[in-house]
Amino acid sequence: MNASTPASGRLSVVGLGPGDAALMTDQVRATIAAASDAFGYFPYIERLQGLGHLQLHASDNREELDRARAALDLAALGRQVLMLSSGDPGVFAMASAVFEVLDVATPEQAQRWATVDIEVQPGITAMLAAAARLGAPLGHDFCCINLSDNLKPAAVIEKRIRLAAQADFAMAFYNPCSTSRPEGFHRALRVLAEECEPGRLICFARNVSRPDERLQVLPLDAVTP
Repeated sequence: MNASTPASGRLSVVGLGPGDAALMTDQVRATIAAASDAFGYFPYIERLQGLGHLQLHASDNREELDRARAALDLAALGRQVLMLSSGDPGVFAMASAVFEVLDVATPEQAQRWATVDIEVQPGITAMLAAAARLGAPLGHDFCCINLSDNLKPAAVIEKRIRLAAQADFAMAFYNPCSTSRPEGFHRALRVLAEECEPGRLICFARNVSRPDERLQVLPLDAVTP
């Protein structure tokens, strides 16, 4: 390798788990210890504050594709780069954004990123952490549906919920509601009320494994948006 050729860099796409540090995998801990830079949404970057060996690059949660391009560019310079998600990076998280950017790369970007070693490391999702606290709600066939309509039409979400209910799947819902988009959970409850028996149990889980964890289980007919 001549002096003008950058060393081979690495982009490690990792999940920090659902919250409690004990639920972060040893593989991810070792990768964090060996990294030079970390990219991620502000709350995820905050979890690595105080690690002096890391340069931290925080951004908004609506900047996933730009974040992926910036991380790949830095890794192409020979840096050991982390792409942070919570839970598992392949479940409604940053792994898909990284591969989407690679899929639509320009010829110049593709050439620049060709030397980057990309690895996705599995993590523990909020869904799995909640299921463990609740008993075994995912012990048989289940599906996972993101209720946010930022990246897919609301009609698609409604169809998936309806068909999953008709097939009697256990369902895990991510991003059920936000201040700017409260209608997703209204829509889900309406479909569930049309397709499921009134006594079907609905489990609410918030900040599982953290000090302010909240769990609540209610029959469907007692749930309001």
